[in-house]
Amino acid sequence: MSKRKITVAVTGLNAVDSPGPGIAVIRGVKECTDFDVRIIGLSYESLEPGIYMGLCDKTYQIPYPTAGSEALLHRLAFINEKEKIDVIIPNFDAELYNFIKIAPKLKAIGINSFLPTHEQFDARDKINLYAFGQKHGFYVPRDRVIYDVHELPAIAEQFGYPIVVKGKYYEATVAQTLEQAQKAFHKLNAKWGLPIIVQEFINGTEINVAALGDGKGNTVSAVPMRKMVITDKGKAWAGITLEDQSLVDLAAKFISATKWSGGFELEIMRTMDGRPYIMEVNPRFPAWIYLTAGAGQNQPAALVKLALGEKVTPYKTYLVGKLFIRYSWDMIVDVSEFQKISAFGEL
Repeated sequence: MSKRKITVAVTGLNAVDSPGPGIAVIRGVKECTDFDVRIIGLSYESLEPGIYMGLCDKTYQIPYPTAGSEALLHRLAFINEKEKIDVIIPNFDAELYNFIKIAPKLKAIGINSFLPTHEQFDARDKINLYAFGQKHGFYVPRDRVIYDVHELPAIAEQFGYPIVVKGKYYEATVAQTLEQAQKAFHKLNAKWGLPIIVQEFINGTEINVAALGDGKGNTVSAVPMRKMVITDKGKAWAGITLEDQSLVDLAAKFISATKWSGGFELEIMRTMDGRPYIMEVNPRFPAWIYLTAGAGQNQPAALVKLALGEKVTPYKTYLVGKLFIRYSWDMIVDVSEFQKISAFGEL
C-alpha cells in the first residue's frame, strides 16, 4: 500500500556553529514511516547551509520577523499556491509570534501547524519565567528584567557574583565582575534589543529535555540529554540520552501546567542537592532534536501527525546511552545556486 504524500515546510536552515533546529527537524520528519514527505525549506538568508544540503526538495526565502505577520502570510500564501503545503514547522523563537498569529489564516488555506498559544508562549518567556515558576511550583532562579545598564550594580549586590546576563531571545553570559556584566549588557542590547534579563547564577550540572505536548495537558514524548561537548556559545556539540524519570516527570508537569501544544526544550541546572532549576524554556524543538529519533521517540514525526489531526500514542520508553556528535563538513556549491536564491528568493 502506497504511503500518503504530504508536503512539510520547515524554517531554521542555518546549520552553523549556533545551529537552527531545521535540519534536525527535517531529518526526523523524513524518517516518518507513515508518509511520503516532500520538504520545502524556508530560509531568511542566502547562505544558510540547509538550502544546499540536498534535504529540501525546494527552498524559498521568507521575510524577516521584523517585517510583520502580514508580510509573512502574503509570502506563505504565494508559496502555498505553488507547493500545496500540508504542515509548517517554524523553529526560531523570534519568528514564533508571527506564526502563531497567522496560524488560523494558514489553516484556512490548508497549511496546518501545531504551535503553542500566545498565552503559553508568553508564560514561559524569560521575562515571565520566575513568576511562572512561583505559580506552578518549579525551581527557577531569581531574575530581574532591566532596561538600563545602571541597574546592574544593585542587582549584583543582591544576587552576588557571578550573575548571568541574558538577551531577550538568545545568548547568555556569565559575568564575574560588574565590568563583564556591563559589557554583556551592551553586546546583547545591540544584538537583540531591550530588555535584558539578569539572572541568579545556579551552580550544577546542565541537562536538557526535549518534549512534545498534545495541547490537552498530556505528554507525547520527553527525552532528557546531558551535554558532553559545549561550544563557546553554549551550544551542545555532543550529548547523551539519560535514564532519569524525574526529568521526564518534570517535563510532564510543565505540560500539564501549561497544556502546551507542540515541541519545547527545558534547559535545566541540577544542583548538588538534586534540585532541578529551570533556566529557560525554549518554545520550539532544540537543534539536537534528531537525537530523539535516534533514541526511539521521533518528536518531529509525531508533531507532523498531531498537526494533521491524527491520533498519536504517547511514547513510553527511549534508548538510554544514545549519543549525538555534531560535525563540520565543507560543501561545494555552484555560485549559480547562490545567485538564484539571492535574486529570485527560491531554489
